[in-house]
Amino acid sequence: QLQASGGGLVQAGGSLRLSCAASGGTFSRSHMGWFRQAQGKEREFVAAVTRSASTTYYADSVKGRFTISRDNAKNTVYLQMNSLKPEDTAVYYCVADGNVIDRYTFPGRVDYWGQGTLVTVSS
Repeated sequence: QLQASGGGLVQAGGSLRLSCAASGGTFSRSHMGWFRQAQGKEREFVAAVTRSASTTYYADSVKGRFTISRDNAKNTVYLQMNSLKPEDTAVYYCVADGNVIDRYTFPGRVDYWGQGTLVTVSS
């Protein structure tokens, strides 16, 4: 199970940190990531980190503003979001997969999804 938290309302230019706690005993063997879905739009890739945390991937729209990290001892993955923009408003989903997740990963191919946490950025 994936339990995401940390969403909320923030002004443009502000920051939020999302957390995703995993249970089930396979966290350290899973590649982890975040997708998001804005109202009326399809789900899109945001960021991902490999199981060893050696490599990270970002969507062009968030590169330089968002940072993904993981703590395998705490079974938790984080998404630090800085310089938030109104267009970042979306429901953010934590995901896990046995294969590497990157910008080319089709959402329908991802193994596990969390319940989502809403991020709203006001202008």
